[in-house]
Amino acid sequence: MKYVIVGGVAGGASAAARLRRLDEQAEIIMFERGPNVSFSNCCLPYRLSETISATENLVLMTPEQFACQYNIQARTSSEVISIDREGKKVTVRDLENGKEYEETYDKLVLSPGANAVVPRIKGIENANIFTVKNVVDIAKLYGFLKDNHAKNVSVVGGGFIGVEVAENLVEGGYHVSLVEALPQILNPYDYDMVQILHKEMLDKGVDLIVGDQVVEFHGSDMALKSGRIIESDAVVMAAGVTPDSALAKDAGLALNQRGAILTDANYRTEDPDIYAVGDAVEVYNALTHKPSMMQLAGPAQKQARCAADHMCGLPVTNTGYIGSSCIKVFDYNAASTGLTAAQCEKEGISYDIVYVIPQDRVGIMPGSCPLHFKLIYELPTGKVLGAQAISRGDAAKRVDIVATLIKFGGTIDDLRDLELCYAPPFSTAKDACNHAALVAGNLMKKTFRQVRVDEVRGLVESGAYIIDVREEPEYAAGHIKTAVNIPLSQIRQRLDEIPKDQPVYLHCRSSQRSYNALLALQGHGFDNIFNISGSFLGICFYEYFNDVTQKRDPIVTEYNFN
Repeated sequence: MKYVIVGGVAGGASAAARLRRLDEQAEIIMFERGPNVSFSNCCLPYRLSETISATENLVLMTPEQFACQYNIQARTSSEVISIDREGKKVTVRDLENGKEYEETYDKLVLSPGANAVVPRIKGIENANIFTVKNVVDIAKLYGFLKDNHAKNVSVVGGGFIGVEVAENLVEGGYHVSLVEALPQILNPYDYDMVQILHKEMLDKGVDLIVGDQVVEFHGSDMALKSGRIIESDAVVMAAGVTPDSALAKDAGLALNQRGAILTDANYRTEDPDIYAVGDAVEVYNALTHKPSMMQLAGPAQKQARCAADHMCGLPVTNTGYIGSSCIKVFDYNAASTGLTAAQCEKEGISYDIVYVIPQDRVGIMPGSCPLHFKLIYELPTGKVLGAQAISRGDAAKRVDIVATLIKFGGTIDDLRDLELCYAPPFSTAKDACNHAALVAGNLMKKTFRQVRVDEVRGLVESGAYIIDVREEPEYAAGHIKTAVNIPLSQIRQRLDEIPKDQPVYLHCRSSQRSYNALLALQGHGFDNIFNISGSFLGICFYEYFNDVTQKRDPIVTEYNFN
């Protein structure tokens, strides 16, 4: 059996290695049009900060290593330019000498990846534009910045690549502007959660501009729709990617409307001898039950294994994908899985959310810090749909827990009952996941009612009655401007100060004490009480970035982020 693989990074290299493990006698040839195979594309931005000390360290395996260790022919600088499906052969162009030749196959695997989007913007041809897709790209960018003693670098696009490039450029000593056309960066996070990361980027010196876009270049300087001019020595385009599916299209293989290659559950195209995996294919979303596209290394490697197994006659079970990812943004770690609240709205899914801010480990332990955790679940079933976590501590661990639960169709009750590892240096006895599930259960049982941090400014502006149940020194250090201070320790003695003829909204630092106050008041006959989810800590993070960048009046006397 002869296998030919187009593309030598996550999907292609994984498929080749798996095929060799399953079939020692097969002939396996892998074509990569770049000069490197099996490189760590996810680590590319870290070369800019010299976290990765040398460009060559990004290359995980050489063609020689593939040949010695796997008996796989890895041919670099070799572009497959056409597929003859009837003749079962591909035409390859050797990019070093320009010569073309044909290679036959029994089975063909397409793993071409995705191309960076470079919009057609007036004057862009005169700008120093860079993309970050492979080792050559990052070497060019790194070399240009060093050789030209660059100071100002702009990034267009606030997805994973854009944010990681911006962070590493700052760590490398550059002044960085990041422009995102949407109202927020990082769409795997809801607007309320991403404000924590907006603040962190602002605090670390990034000129973060959202809700604006580049309309013209003057050299490498960027003119924005708002009229702002951003001075730049170089511009990194990270405005998104599109499937690199031209080869498949020219071969007559079916694509979706966005250009992704269509496959069956075994990653086989409509041609039974051609498979496709990775960033260029359409996948099945296990939560929306709809086709989607997912440019992540983990799914690409899983698809590659499944495709290889199917080619070798092994059974394949395709459980779909839910989209789990994580990112480091300076001092914060962020992770997400499943659906966001915004996706639930778009899909018409009935849902509710919990936003809690427990400590990531026992509070008296050194290094303990707040863990912002958002849980999204379906109504009325309680099925867990998604989670987001952001913290200076271990956010990814908590989201991994929820991702596992989602894949097994778990509910908030299942999450509540999970027995998770505990010791003071690692977590709390009631982990954030358990904590969020308990709160969700209380909401499902209508034990209490809540409002969210994004509703608080409207409450303040409308003159709503808000009670801050923190102790007096905490209130004095910073509070909502219109809030009345009735500490939890005094609330039972001051019941006559609390109105019963209008809604009353309670908050503390992170919603725990205000929840206790709410139950106490309900026990005294109050039926007009709401807890503010996220409380003062969540409100401060939610409000800060827009207060600063829009120069609007804060609703708090002082911010608190600890």
